[in-house]
Amino acid sequence: MGKALILGGLIVGLATAPASAQFYLKSKAFSGDPVRGDEPGIGPSLPGATPAEVRASLVWNMRAALNVAALSCQFEPTLLTVPNYNAMLVDHRVELKNAFDTLNKYFARTAKTKPAGQTALDQFGTRTYSSFVTVGGQLSFCQTAASIGRDAVFQPRGEFGSLAANRMAELRQTLIGSFGEQALSRMGYVPPRLPRLDPVCWSKKGEWVAKKCGPLVWPPAAAA
Repeated sequence: MGKALILGGLIVGLATAPASAQFYLKSKAFSGDPVRGDEPGIGPSLPGATPAEVRASLVWNMRAALNVAALSCQFEPTLLTVPNYNAMLVDHRVELKNAFDTLNKYFARTAKTKPAGQTALDQFGTRTYSSFVTVGGQLSFCQTAASIGRDAVFQPRGEFGSLAANRMAELRQTLIGSFGEQALSRMGYVPPRLPRLDPVCWSKKGEWVAKKCGPLVWPPAAAA
């Protein structure tokens, strides 16, 4: 009876859980305070930017992050990073366009020439996108970005910037390379080394020919 109750509880828990990938038995909990957008480590620096320009940079940072997730997290389709990103582009297109226009005006205002302003805008975009590329933290990044992308779909129009302010610090923390909590460590496993099986290493009697293939190290030593 006790086992049945436990199993029933597990089934209920699975049924009510969000339909997204769970990479760890217990994922690392990332958190962060709301940001303005000009804090160190949040995004590329914009010297002399107005509060509206800082806000635009934050909006564009989050857009870039969800774009990177849509491109790099497709190995796990249940995260829905692609459809949620596409839906976000539609739902928040006005706010995203206003953010881009504001950034465009910032670089035009702060650059010496129009071509220099365009170059600075392009470099800003490149730095923004590349800042979300990660290897060691990919699983945590994808999981968190998927959660943000899902929230973006339900965020009221005109409030995408508020979502970015509330969760950008959390998303940035996933890029440090944390592997989360797991029952078994992914480090320290060495696959067994098999002996060569090509005919040159074996005599007609099925004996190892050390003169041709070196000493036979088999079976492998037992792990300590």
